Amino acid sequence: MFCLPVWEGSISQGILWVARYQAWNPHKARLHVPTCCSARYNLALLAFFGFFLLYALRVNLSVALVDMIEPNTSLAKNTTSKVCPEHSSVLNVPRNTTGKKYSWDADTQGWILGSFFYGYIITQIPGGYFARKIGGKLLLGFGILGTAVFTLFTPLAADLGVGYLIAVRALEGLGEGVTFPAMHAMWSSWAPPLERSKLLSISYAGAQLGTVVSLPLSGLICYYVNWIYVFYIFGALGVFWFLFWIWLVSDTPETHRRISPTEREYILSSLKDQLSTQKSVPWEPMLKSLPLWAIVVAHFSYNWTFYTLLTLLPTYMKEILRFDAQENGFLSALPYFGCWLFIIMSGQIADYLREKQNLSTVCVRKTFTLIGMIGPAVFLVAAGFIGCDYTLAVAFLTISTALGGFCTSGFGINHLDIAPSYAGILLGITNSFATIPGMVGPVIAKSLTHHNTVGEWQTVFYIAASINLFGAIFFALFGSGEVQDWAVNGRHLHGN
Repeated sequence: MFCLPVWEGSISQGILWVARYQAWNPHKARLHVPTCCSARYNLALLAFFGFFLLYALRVNLSVALVDMIEPNTSLAKNTTSKVCPEHSSVLNVPRNTTGKKYSWDADTQGWILGSFFYGYIITQIPGGYFARKIGGKLLLGFGILGTAVFTLFTPLAADLGVGYLIAVRALEGLGEGVTFPAMHAMWSSWAPPLERSKLLSISYAGAQLGTVVSLPLSGLICYYVNWIYVFYIFGALGVFWFLFWIWLVSDTPETHRRISPTEREYILSSLKDQLSTQKSVPWEPMLKSLPLWAIVVAHFSYNWTFYTLLTLLPTYMKEILRFDAQENGFLSALPYFGCWLFIIMSGQIADYLREKQNLSTVCVRKTFTLIGMIGPAVFLVAAGFIGCDYTLAVAFLTISTALGGFCTSGFGINHLDIAPSYAGILLGITNSFATIPGMVGPVIAKSLTHHNTVGEWQTVFYIAASINLFGAIFFALFGSGEVQDWAVNGRHLHGN
């Protein structure tokens, strides 16, 4: 006796696979659909490096900007809260001084850092739409290439004036905006249902590792060389990656030149009856779909807490706890390293539970979403009650961000469960809403912390945690794991 694979498709499809397994040697069955060196896992690996570079290109300015600003235009240290003793040692470490300095005030710096999101939000839905029309390969490839090229022009733009730099950052956002929807669109054709969590978690985990590496590495480049090389090095790597992407990747298994016939048949058979053949996009039923709005609410809520942790907790540690986490590159990168580990781990666990333990997709997605949203909310609230223990603050920040990695195998890939053919468009829709917290969340929080008191910061944390809790409950109530009727031309629904 041996266990047949649980394919998520029709009865006739299951009979077909039973017949094939009877013909194959069961001990060699896995050799016919290999994991190592397979086309689908090669795609995941290339995507991993692509998103690694994408996030390195996104966050490098945050580090380089410290060296780009004249010291007298930097933000003065807050002196309104002296509850905790000073923890940070003030070190006057000599830095490389060959890089040009600019007299940009705090408001100007805020516009420079925020301009990325104004470009990023514009191309989310168009990215998903065009990925379905022309394929995700070129869209994702040129999205990262465009971001890399504009990164190479960043030093020149800064020299020309702040308006040019803001424009370049917004254009980088336009390029990055198409990447996640394009990748989702590609996985709709490449990821067998019972391998979705593993494949997508591998590819998207590159984003977190890119943050882990680029934060301290950018600081070292600024210190030992010159801040302009932060943009030149990462930009050149992005161009180099693009060449491999164009050469080795195909939009679908049918058009891949090096995929084995067995793997091609395995992927296509597993996705049979889950993909739509209609040309037009069913916008009306799509936008009326409650499972889609469950993802929207979860994505928006998760990002509110994520951006609060990303942008505000370090400020809280510096202004209230008087410990500057940015002084230590390792501590700055530690939360994202934890998130990277949890993304990879959760992807493996999620597919194991679905394939080996026969748990339904909707059960796994909701469970992982609850863990990945309630966990960060709890530790975010706890951050307001830790007193002056800055070590515990770093621990809470790391745990909060790491637990959020479970959401990748939760609502993060649920688009592919409910509508594989339109996954790119769905991600464009949800990511558009999820970009809003990055634009308005820190502004609202800043308006609530005029006096930098512990009570004001506790209010900020309460708000973020409440939003996260609401999103988790909403998804648990209305999320789905089944292909929706409107996504398969009204054909039979297939449970996941």
